[in-house]
Amino acid sequence: MGEKKYHDALRVALRLNDLQTIVTTFGACDDQLEKRQLGYLLARHGTTIDLEEGPAAVKDESERDVLREIISNSKLSEHFLALARDLDVLEPKVPEDVYKTHLTDGRQPQGAALDSARQNLASTFVNAFVNAGFGQDKLVTVSSEQQSSGESVHWIFKNKDHGKTSATASLGLISLWDVEGGLPLIDKYLYSSDNAVVAGALLAIGLVNCGVQNENDPAFALISDYVSNTDPGVRSGAILGLGLAYAGTQREEVQELLVPLVLDSDMSMEVAGLAALALGLVFTSSCKEDVVEAILTALMSRGETELSSPWAKFLVLALGLLFLGKQDTVEATLEITKTLHEHISKYAQVVLDSLAYCGSGNVLKVQELLGLCGEHIETEEATVWKAVHQAPAVLGITLISMAEPIGSQMASRMLEHLLQYGEPLVRRAIPLALALLNVSNPGQQVVDALSRLSHDADTEVAQNAVVALGIVGAGTNNARLAGILRSLASYYYKEPTLLFLVRVAQGLAHMGKGLVGLSPYHTDKQLLSGIAVAGLLAVLTACQDLKATIGAKHHYLLYCLAAAMKPRMLLTVDEQLQLLNVPVRLGQAVDVVAQAGRPKTITGFQTHTTPVLMSSGERAELGTEKYIPLSPILEHIVILKPNPDYVETTT
Repeated sequence: MGEKKYHDALRVALRLNDLQTIVTTFGACDDQLEKRQLGYLLARHGTTIDLEEGPAAVKDESERDVLREIISNSKLSEHFLALARDLDVLEPKVPEDVYKTHLTDGRQPQGAALDSARQNLASTFVNAFVNAGFGQDKLVTVSSEQQSSGESVHWIFKNKDHGKTSATASLGLISLWDVEGGLPLIDKYLYSSDNAVVAGALLAIGLVNCGVQNENDPAFALISDYVSNTDPGVRSGAILGLGLAYAGTQREEVQELLVPLVLDSDMSMEVAGLAALALGLVFTSSCKEDVVEAILTALMSRGETELSSPWAKFLVLALGLLFLGKQDTVEATLEITKTLHEHISKYAQVVLDSLAYCGSGNVLKVQELLGLCGEHIETEEATVWKAVHQAPAVLGITLISMAEPIGSQMASRMLEHLLQYGEPLVRRAIPLALALLNVSNPGQQVVDALSRLSHDADTEVAQNAVVALGIVGAGTNNARLAGILRSLASYYYKEPTLLFLVRVAQGLAHMGKGLVGLSPYHTDKQLLSGIAVAGLLAVLTACQDLKATIGAKHHYLLYCLAAAMKPRMLLTVDEQLQLLNVPVRLGQAVDVVAQAGRPKTITGFQTHTTPVLMSSGERAELGTEKYIPLSPILEHIVILKPNPDYVETTT
């Protein structure tokens, strides 16, 4: 900081994951424009800080408003649509554009062989993911005039009971980040007489506010009354909606509402699990004592059968999220988990350990977890719980080692060995682990490995592999992957659950029409966003019990991915924060650490004019000397200031 390199200093502070350091670094920067650029970095990372009091306080009121607008991400939707307009993809797509059924060979499902509600549900998700963030589509946001002329039944009511929840919630994903445009669309469904629709509308409000803070704070005002609703569906929708709307903000009000639900042992496990998950999202890596105590008390007070349910895993996951990346701080809580009921104790220890060391590359922890995966545990129907900790151990290996490329390669090799010799439970978790290593990065080896696993004899391995294919290709429009998914759709045309998952994976692969990614890493793979990891892990934890969660009535858990969804773009703005089009060179990143001279940092580049799309492993450089970027790393939104020494050369 003595060198006045505030951007580098703030990146280190975010890497250390210490709020105090982040706030002091931000407060130390005195250049107005640089401070705005730091604001964009905080917004991308999902960190909120107090601009009115404390070390980061800003005296000038108009400047404080500008900074608040930047850090709260309220312009994100506008910038995203500018990118879409520039690339000419504003036209809404329908699910058929993604399925491309005419390209698959004759094995079409004939007649009523297919559960059409399941089919409609799949289309709901595909539609939501493909049009995410665009604010319009051809299924759910259709206005009443167009309806009266054509079809009489609105798309939401073409789904069965719990399907309506997901269909209504898809409104929230379609108008992602756009609070002012999205709420009027959702509002009318809050007054519906159908509880499933109300639940979906509450979840939709949470989705619209996901990753964006609005000064009027609409989400809390609209959702908070429904948390104590008698209908379990409405309650679940409200809880998850709150968790997504305030992910990473550490809002006290949310804690006051949800902690009693976690503690109340008369509550169903489902409500307690979701409430804990929401708290985990809101207080990611904050080590908040009251929440930790509440979840531990809940785990101690529940009986054997309840702790064997899939929802107990969400209680544990939430506990782990509170310590995400905090390393040694977790020790005291780990000791307490050893005293829990034997059904869950081992599971809780593994989850806490692997989340606390997430992204640290700690080799000793990886060895411990590998030891757990290699154990051969004799289990019968009644004693399945003895081996339940092996799945999180596999995911733990990837969580710890995904920070650097060599660690990831070694983890992939270990996973291949485990595939050959591992127990069934270990094998089921391997596709999920592969997905976590390569989020939104469909490399050839990974896609091949998952494609093989998707035809596995064990259906659970196959189901997880299909979901994993979706996460690996999320938002990349990868043609090879799309082809593989199409052939899977015709291969599994008689199995409704697998076909549903294949459809969802197709939707993920074309997410946001290829403009949105799920990768938790940003700023040149240097920073790991905790909220994104939390969203991904919520879905991967649900996949450990696919039949009971996503395959049954809780498919809306897929919307947790919204916490990780970010546009993979590079936008340049001028000093007034207006869009500015400049040439940039975009190419594959090259590692130039400790090389002498001024080596080229990218290879095989092409020159484009901003705004541009950036894929995984790409890096950008300015192609003109007319401006100076205020951020050393060109990604997300970068402020440019004119270069005072620039002389226009006429050739």
